[in-house]
Amino acid sequence: MKKLILFLLGGGCLFAAQTGAQAQLLINGAGATFPYPIYSKWFDEYAKVDPSVRFNYQSIGSGGGQKQITAQTVDFGASDGPMSDENLAKAPGKILHIPTVAGAVVITYNLPDNPKLKLDGSTLADIFLGNVTKWNDPKIAALNPDVILPATDIVVVHRSDGSGTSFIFTDYLSSVSPVWADSVGKGTSVKWPTGVGLGAKGNEGVAGQVKQLPGAIGYVELIYANQNKLPFADLKNAAGNFITPSLDSVTATLATAKIPDDFRFSMVNAPGDRAYPISGTTWLLVYEQQKNADKGKKLVEFLNWALTKGETMASSLDYAPLPAAVQQRVQERIKTIKY
Repeated sequence: MKKLILFLLGGGCLFAAQTGAQAQLLINGAGATFPYPIYSKWFDEYAKVDPSVRFNYQSIGSGGGQKQITAQTVDFGASDGPMSDENLAKAPGKILHIPTVAGAVVITYNLPDNPKLKLDGSTLADIFLGNVTKWNDPKIAALNPDVILPATDIVVVHRSDGSGTSFIFTDYLSSVSPVWADSVGKGTSVKWPTGVGLGAKGNEGVAGQVKQLPGAIGYVELIYANQNKLPFADLKNAAGNFITPSLDSVTATLATAKIPDDFRFSMVNAPGDRAYPISGTTWLLVYEQQKNADKGKKLVEFLNWALTKGETMASSLDYAPLPAAVQQRVQERIKTIKY
């Protein structure tokens, strides 16, 4: 008799299917929290497709995913920020970036009655730089003339771990604020302005802090705001329109992306009337030359399934699937994986 067993371990997940005493092939991965909800669903569904393999994925942040795939302590990494040339050069082999889905990083907050706010890049940068410290600051008030804003302190919440969500957020701020670009910059880990904000681990941690702290503001992937019933702001995009983060606005942004052959690309502050400005993709990181032939074969089979059947599950979890043409390009790249 077949049994499907689900283990939840700390911040990660282990999906296991057992058939009698037959041993299964275990494929280990670690990294981004941004795509954790969709990856969890994929691993669960794939256990039904191929019970001979199970995936153990630890949701530890993109920085951790990049480090572990470089050290070869996992079979695949996951990151919402592309690896730099410098970090790729440290790896013992060629690492491929396999894009999977795109999503929105939303600005969420905790205010009385949680009004719908509008923000722009300049104001958002000033908040996270510590230059705007009260909710009724004139810069916020000017963008929200119909909202009664409290004269309370803003409590900034940011990631404390190496984070692809932070990469997307700081990439955006760097693109709209020269001061931010010069003083903080972009990365999975940045030196946050001294004395500004509280750190939290993972998208889960930031969402939890914002939910608990009156006056808080933070950034999380869209599904984490929805799951925690947190409000999020409309953001002014490059075309001058205030855009609500949604599946449609991320899809509109993804349609404008210029995607190079190595699939490392940014889509923040994209052109287009309907583009949401803090959008990003997420990647699985795999070695072109697999060390273990059996694992390599199973990993390739899973990747092909994810880029076809898996993509159809993305929208139900507020992620934008890759366009068909991009899916085809990625599948061609998967064919180059050797095992």
